[in-house]
Amino acid sequence: MSSSGHHRIFKGAVDADGAPMTLATCDGRLTYVGAPTADVPGASGAQVIDLQGKLVLPGFVDGHIHLDKSFVGDRWRPHRPAATLRERLAAEKQDIAAAAPMARRADALMRQAVSFGTIAMRCHVDVDASTGLTHLNEIMAVREKWREWLDIELVAFPQAGVMSCPGTAQVLEDAVRAGVQVIGGIDPTTLDGDPHGQLNVIFGIAEKYGTKIDIHLHEPGDIGLAQLHRIASRTQAAGLQGRVSVSHAYGLGDIGPDALDTIARALADADVSIMTNAPGDRAFPPILRLREAGVCVFTGNDNIQDSWWPYGNGDMLQRAMLIGYRSGFYTDDDLRVALEMATSAAARVIGKADYGLQPGCEASFVVVDAPNAAAAVAAAPAARAVIRHGRYWGGPAQLALDPALLKDTAGSTPT
Repeated sequence: MSSSGHHRIFKGAVDADGAPMTLATCDGRLTYVGAPTADVPGASGAQVIDLQGKLVLPGFVDGHIHLDKSFVGDRWRPHRPAATLRERLAAEKQDIAAAAPMARRADALMRQAVSFGTIAMRCHVDVDASTGLTHLNEIMAVREKWREWLDIELVAFPQAGVMSCPGTAQVLEDAVRAGVQVIGGIDPTTLDGDPHGQLNVIFGIAEKYGTKIDIHLHEPGDIGLAQLHRIASRTQAAGLQGRVSVSHAYGLGDIGPDALDTIARALADADVSIMTNAPGDRAFPPILRLREAGVCVFTGNDNIQDSWWPYGNGDMLQRAMLIGYRSGFYTDDDLRVALEMATSAAARVIGKADYGLQPGCEASFVVVDAPNAAAAVAAAPAARAVIRHGRYWGGPAQLALDPALLKDTAGSTPT
C-alpha cells in the first residue's frame, strides 16, 4: 500500500533518547530518519508536517493476543471464577456461545488496538476436535478486512489439549492447510498428560509443513523447567532455531539462579523465544536475566476482557508499562527494554519485514506526547497519532497535530 504518492517530511519530532529528529517518507516508506537537516531527500515540493516536539516510536507489535475470545465490542461480562483449568474452558465455551458474533467482537478489538498504535500481532485462535476451524475462519475473514492496517500472524491453538482431545492433531494440520503460520500447544504434562506425545505432534507438523511453533506453558517449577529443556532440545534436533516460542513459561519465575542459568543457556542456544505479559497473580520469567543470556523475550496483551480476566484494552504501550512495573524497571535503560519487547523483539518473532525507524522500512510509527521513550513507557499516555504506510490513522484519543496531517485520513479505514 502506498501513501498519497508524494514526499512528506515530519519535522519537529524527538527520538527515543529525546534528541531532535526528522523523518521523510515517500510512497509509504521511510526515506530519511535522523537529525534535522536541510538536505532531506525529496525535500523540494514535499508536504511538511510539524510534530511539535512529540516523540516518535516504531509501531507496536502485540506478540500474543486472542482475538476470538474478547468481549470488547459486546456488553460487559462480570468475571466468573473457576476452580480448575477444565472448568475455565467449559465456562468460556458457554460465555462465547452467548456473546455477540465473533466477527463483531474481533473487529472492535482490532480497531481499538490499531488506534493505540499496534501495526502487527500474533493471534492465537482456538482449534480443537469440537470447534474445528470455526474460530479460525471467522478471524481470517476479519483479518482480511483490516489487512491494510494490521499484519496478523495466526497460531492454531489447541486449548483443549492435543493428546487428551482426540482428533485435534488432524485439525491442527487442517489449520495449516487453511493458512496458519504457527502451530500452538499447551501444558503437555499437566493438561495433556503426555508431554512426549504432544511435542511429537507439534514438532512433527512444524517439520512437515515448515510452520513455526508457539506453546502456552503455564506449568510450574520443575515441571515447567523439564518441559523447557525438552522444547529446547527438540528445537535443536529439528533445526527450528529461531522458529519456536514459549508463551508465559511461568516456571522460569519459580526456579533458583543455577537452574535458571542452565535453562537460559539452552533456550539461547536453540534460539527459543519467551513471551511474557507479566500477569498480575503469578511469578513470571526474569526478563533481564534471560536477555543477558541471549534469549529473545517479547510481550503481548494476551487475553483482553474475556472469560479469563476482565483487564486490558489492546494498548501495547500500557502493556510495556505493566511489564516494567511488575519487573521493577526503574532506570531509563530498563524501561527501554520493556518497549523493545513490545516493538522490535516481537517484530522479530513474528517475522515482520521492513520494520523499524530506518530508511527503507515501511513508514509506520506512533507519535506520543512524551519527552523520550522511557517517559512514554512510565506514563503510557493514551493520546496518539498513528501513521501506517505513511498515512494517518483517524482513531480515538488522538493528539492535536498539524492540520496538514489530519487531512490525510485514510479513505480505506474499515467501517
